[in-house]
Amino acid sequence: MRFVLTCVILLFGTAFASAQTFETRAGAVRVTPMLTGLDEPWGIAHLPQQGSTAFLVTERDGALLYVDNGTATKVSGVPDVVASGQGGLLDVMIPRDFAQTRAVFLSYSKSLKGGAGTALAVGTLSADGTALSDVRDLFVMSEGSGGGRHFGSRITESLDGTLFLTIGDRGDRPSAQDLSVHNGSVIRIYRDGSVPADNPFVGQADVRPEIYSFGHRNPQGAALDLGGTLWVAEHGAQGGDEVNRIRKGANFGWPVISYGRHYSGAKIGEGTAREGMEQPAFYWDPSMAPSGMAIYSGALWPQWRGDMLIGSLKFDYIARLDGDNVQEVEQISGPETERVRDVVEAPDGSIWFISVGQGAVYRMTPQ
Repeated sequence: MRFVLTCVILLFGTAFASAQTFETRAGAVRVTPMLTGLDEPWGIAHLPQQGSTAFLVTERDGALLYVDNGTATKVSGVPDVVASGQGGLLDVMIPRDFAQTRAVFLSYSKSLKGGAGTALAVGTLSADGTALSDVRDLFVMSEGSGGGRHFGSRITESLDGTLFLTIGDRGDRPSAQDLSVHNGSVIRIYRDGSVPADNPFVGQADVRPEIYSFGHRNPQGAALDLGGTLWVAEHGAQGGDEVNRIRKGANFGWPVISYGRHYSGAKIGEGTAREGMEQPAFYWDPSMAPSGMAIYSGALWPQWRGDMLIGSLKFDYIARLDGDNVQEVEQISGPETERVRDVVEAPDGSIWFISVGQGAVYRMTPQ
């Protein structure tokens, strides 16, 4: 109970009274704290049937919080997580049919033989938001591994209802080119955990059928564009952070090609291009450490329709990329954008983001 009351006091003590104004190319925007006092927040999702005031937010140590009308409640029934390094309770996704199913999808690092790996679970949220029931894994990585790096873990619901999950290479670079394991891939499954028959590698020997694309390093941002195509933002090494348009069966090259270098300064792989491997739609050098991303509908800022909004963990801003040319055209920043972990569009068209540095969730609206 003490934890819940603390959340309430922090929210009401800072909301609106401490709202800040940022200047953007679309004019002034108002940035309002919606929840503060968080410990390593990672993912956020809105409950659409209740408007934009109710949402879920994860903390990496394993807490899932239900927040509505200024009250934050810790949700019971969350899977046990391996909260080590970059692992823990990671993304949360609310499907379009939540009003009928009350389904909540969670990605997390799960204890496996050999270490830990990325897993995707689903549960049913109680009517009062305090508990998950019937929690079960839909997907678990083929192998666990030591070390606490590169879990990926963004969840996206496609237009056909299948689920995409991003998975990092777990710090094992060559594994991103090995189709017998899930490392360094984007997977696609049905909501019951089964594999769609039209996945690109179904029926091939020694290939994981869930894999939809591969050759990724650590994709921590994922979103559908307005036409339903999946895009991801992924961490490079020293330079070479990428935005990629995902294609079925495509190889995105890691660690054979990259626009970055190893942290030692050594060359990565063969260079920047190789036949049969995809080029990024956009890349950053130096790295800005991209995490959560949204592709905006244009509801409140029509001039941003189709643009990408991607959080920077390293340089403390939200990058706006023009959706037509896929080029960074603006950096939206202020004290509130310290280590932006996630960016989402709420049902009302406002833009919400997580600041790890501030331990807070913020809402951005036109001034």
